[in-house]
Amino acid sequence: MKSLPYFCRGEVVRGFGRGSKELGIPTANFPDSVVDNLPADISTGIYYGWACVGNGDVYKMVMSIGWNPYYKNTKKSMETHVIHKFKEDFYGEVLSVVLVGYIRPERSFNSLEALIAAINSDIEEAKMKLELPEHHKLKDDNFFTSTANSSSVLPAAPSPSTSQTIMNGH
Repeated sequence: MKSLPYFCRGEVVRGFGRGSKELGIPTANFPDSVVDNLPADISTGIYYGWACVGNGDVYKMVMSIGWNPYYKNTKKSMETHVIHKFKEDFYGEVLSVVLVGYIRPERSFNSLEALIAAINSDIEEAKMKLELPEHHKLKDDNFFTSTANSSSVLPAAPSPSTSQTIMNGH
């Protein structure tokens, strides 16, 4: 995947309402404008990387990109689980993420328990991989300190200055 690392940001929107309620694993969802502008070589599956809400701290994250086969979604989504306990929801806030690496393809599961176990395994794998020096350095990328008040998609390269930001992929 030559598009990795991939930098993007967008407003957190309401998703399917399953992350916290059914899975006990809250997720932040990107709007269609961000999902629709993913590079073609970023296939569906589970990724790991770094995430920041608003101008807050940068945390490890895992992201599911795709149709969530267990739930048979008909709409492609980008669901980010930030590996941090937040006090409250952050709908409407700007979420900035950098996708660093790929964990596995998306797949269906025989039970909700098997899905939850796989997500927890993905979280543990992400925590370990993000400690690698080549991945950990992206936590401090200036992308996370650049203006985070608008949706944007950035090319896979060292973060450009905000004047080179591509708004909503255009």
